[in-house]
Amino acid sequence: MIESAQEVRIMRPPAEIRPWLSVEEMSVWVREAPTRAAYQKRLAIWITATQAFHAARVAEMICASTQAVWLWIGEYNRQGPEGLDRRGRGGRRWAFLSWPQEQTLLSSFEKRAAQGEILTAKQLRKQIECSVGREVSLAYVYRLLRRHNWRKIGPRPRHVNGDHADQEAFKKNSPG
Repeated sequence: MIESAQEVRIMRPPAEIRPWLSVEEMSVWVREAPTRAAYQKRLAIWITATQAFHAARVAEMICASTQAVWLWIGEYNRQGPEGLDRRGRGGRRWAFLSWPQEQTLLSSFEKRAAQGEILTAKQLRKQIECSVGREVSLAYVYRLLRRHNWRKIGPRPRHVNGDHADQEAFKKNSPG
């Protein structure tokens, strides 16, 4: 008789939790969780350690994904209770320039723009590449400008068949 993958997965032995804390210390640690997310992580570790449930069963009990439970168990086993308190992976981990360096670079462009020079992303790209020390994509330039709340400001487009004299006459004679 062939068993389903779900049954085989549950039949594996549960994860082992390293004894960083005693059962009593772990109970206090779970109760003192500062946030709901921290409580959920700590509870998963506590259930796995005290009840010896498989990660899939623990995930089902605390309404989390099995993958998340395995991740929390691994972090706890490697780093102890502090391993679960790590911050998320957000942020600019692959930045070419730091935030202050970007601000300094853009302030030099701001001076040029205030003098009336027309600045385009293609023009800025060469100077940004000099500052960074490597080639950058045009998309990088646009993201840099957007990060610092720069936006496109330009004159309104004029129609090719528009007659300037007619427009001026309209402005003078319109009731408004």
